Amino acid sequence: MELDQVTAFLEVARQHSFSRAAEKLYRTQPAISAQIRALEQEFGQKLFDRSGRKIFLTPAGEVLYEYGEKLVALHRETLQRVREAQDIVAGKLVVGANEATCLYVLPLVFAGFKRKYPQVGISIYRNFSHKILQKMAEHQVDIGIVTLPVSQNNLKVMPIFEDELQVVVPAKHPLTKRAAVKIEDLIPEPLIFPKGGHTRELLDKIFREYQNQLHISMELASVESIKKFVGAGLGISLLSRTYAEMETKAGILKLVPLQGMKLVRRLGLVYRTDHHLSRAVQAFAEAAVAVHGKLSA
Repeated sequence: MELDQVTAFLEVARQHSFSRAAEKLYRTQPAISAQIRALEQEFGQKLFDRSGRKIFLTPAGEVLYEYGEKLVALHRETLQRVREAQDIVAGKLVVGANEATCLYVLPLVFAGFKRKYPQVGISIYRNFSHKILQKMAEHQVDIGIVTLPVSQNNLKVMPIFEDELQVVVPAKHPLTKRAAVKIEDLIPEPLIFPKGGHTRELLDKIFREYQNQLHISMELASVESIKKFVGAGLGISLLSRTYAEMETKAGILKLVPLQGMKLVRRLGLVYRTDHHLSRAVQAFAEAAVAVHGKLSA
């Protein structure tokens, strides 16, 4: 059993597909299939069952998946520890964050970190906070930037960023004449909401009593898309203030605070405390605090 074979097996199990695993690993599908066959021959058992186009783990495959994750994580940790014995911060760092955090919160952090530690290769896993926490539990993400609060006992949580959600409208919209608006003022407007994530959950909560009156004209997957469509006059939305600063300075959008309600979104760095903490993770946390400061928990 070789580590490369185990890596291929784990990816096939995650993707439920040989072809998608091959794409993820930049290999050919026959090469991946050959690695799985070699493992099955070594163990003398089938590792996958096929059901239609998808494949699923057999009981033997489930055992290998559990131990395979540990083997890959131990291999990475071994490489890190050997490098750190020579006082070298190197290797690969997998950072989990959603798209907006990558675009508006982390660029200066990445820049400062890479200047100081050029030998560390960064890979970004972009997804919602709950998915990032899941990947951290599976040893696939080293450090995450997620929406707070987080209550898992095996995680170190460092609040580093907070922002206020405000109403975002086209620059010439009538609501721009007001110093603040009430939630009730937004009900007649065509609304553009994010498809998912923490902000969508928050919006669903605050608009719950008006759900039969709401006109949600569009649901979009990214902050950039929402800003473009609001700027084109297709509706209004609520976004973190920082995310729309460039467009407000350019006179494309206008931010209007909510009256009698302050919606604050807090982000925190999280990493696991139940196994070896690499120097790269420590250094990245320090870089984030250097840029954004550390907020009280």
